[in-house]
Amino acid sequence: MSENESDLGRAAQETRTRILSQISSGVLRPGQKLGAERDLAIEMQVSRSTLRQALTVLEETGVVKRLPGRGGGTFVSPEKIDRDLSQIVGVPSLLRGQGFTAGTRLISAAVLPADPKTQRALGLQDGDHIFDVVRIRLADGVPISLEHARFPADMFPGLLERPLGNSLYELLSKHYETTPDEAVEHIDLVNATVDEARILEVPIGSPLLSVTRTTMDTKGRKIEYSHDLFRGDRTRITVRTKSRPATSEQPGQRGRTVELKDV
Repeated sequence: MSENESDLGRAAQETRTRILSQISSGVLRPGQKLGAERDLAIEMQVSRSTLRQALTVLEETGVVKRLPGRGGGTFVSPEKIDRDLSQIVGVPSLLRGQGFTAGTRLISAAVLPADPKTQRALGLQDGDHIFDVVRIRLADGVPISLEHARFPADMFPGLLERPLGNSLYELLSKHYETTPDEAVEHIDLVNATVDEARILEVPIGSPLLSVTRTTMDTKGRKIEYSHDLFRGDRTRITVRTKSRPATSEQPGQRGRTVELKDV
């Protein structure tokens, strides 16, 4: 690497650091548009090529988003939703707890015979039925996840006659005295199909977090089998782990099992 290339790399790194500092301090806020390249380069006292190099790295790491066209430019990426796997909470409670306005669009709700995969997940038999609910979850009016949940029909009679726009966990607790206690989740990274991209308002092929979950209640019954797709650009997964030595009497702390798979 030549001396000029080395100097350019250091200048770009310093520029990235300054922009990151402005974002972390609140000078630049999520969704805010940065100035034009020429003005921003003057403000940072760097060349436009150095600025472009810094912005390219920030875009690759998801810190900023550059949009083409007359209304385009460089924007600070929207704040990500923190999905904490240490807690079993409905999406509305999750969003409200982080300062977002939660919303729901109900796509479908039906009584269906349990398919083989759902039978295995929920321990059902041939001929058993499920409540099948598909919804879009919104944060500040923007789609952030596509949710497909299934519940044993015999366990929750009349479920589909109740309001399905808020947390189903809260609904189960209120009307059926059923509280989620443990969940096993499998997480994959997938690319958005044409339909998924249209529903979640992202480009085709965008990364999505695919979460398949089986939930048990305090009585150890399997009450939910679901598949959720979260926008990768708006979601961050958090796992909190506390070490505790296992013994023969206490094999380990109950909690949520998370399995990460490569694409």
